Amino acid sequence: MNFQNKNVIVTGATRGIGLAIAKAFAQQGANLAICGTHEEAVNKAVEKLTALGGKVYGQAVNISHAAECDAFVSNAVKELGSVDVLVNNAGITKDNLAVRMSEEDWRAVIDVNLTGTFFMSKAALKVMFKKRTGNIVNISSVVGEMGNAGQANYVASKAGIIGLTKTLAKEFGSRNIRVNAVAPGFVRTAMTDALPQDVKEKALENVPLKRFAETQDIAKAVLFLASEDASYITGHILSVNGGLYI
Repeated sequence: MNFQNKNVIVTGATRGIGLAIAKAFAQQGANLAICGTHEEAVNKAVEKLTALGGKVYGQAVNISHAAECDAFVSNAVKELGSVDVLVNNAGITKDNLAVRMSEEDWRAVIDVNLTGTFFMSKAALKVMFKKRTGNIVNISSVVGEMGNAGQANYVASKAGIIGLTKTLAKEFGSRNIRVNAVAPGFVRTAMTDALPQDVKEKALENVPLKRFAETQDIAKAVLFLASEDASYITGHILSVNGGLYI
């Protein structure tokens, strides 16, 4: 896969899966525009990615605000020249049982995970629509397919991303714009590394491959869907869950 001189936006790219995705694109020659919530974290990520070559533009963005998404995409176009790929990775969790979940926690997760994905997609699609080409990859989750107790807000947001992905694929396919999603299962991050061993073992009981995904596993799936190797794939949800949900 070659993304030489392609311009790629990755949201939530300051750590974890998002940073791994951004690194993978950079290693394949892409120019990047990344965003995160905190300016200091964005600047550190820009420094790491710049060392891999290519242009890197970073901006602190609250993706739950449409105007900030529009401004970020506009700035990315000014800095890079255009937008070829958008990866909607940014997301948050605020877990609780449904009956104990506050209205604030419900809205916060929906606003960032689902509404933010919509706002960013809408802003990028305006650019891609004029070019008559483009590629969007959304990050959903296995829980958006199977449900998960204690995560009503997060599950609803990730299930919503699946529906949004399929709808945008139908709306913009005639303009040669492909829209797909990756639905990760358990991924090894700093958060999962900190879990007690017995908790990790229990989590892996239902995973046939008996390991958490590495962030690079998710990044590879994203690059595939964004590449010409997947040129006739759109509206697809690619499960990267080790067999957790089949």
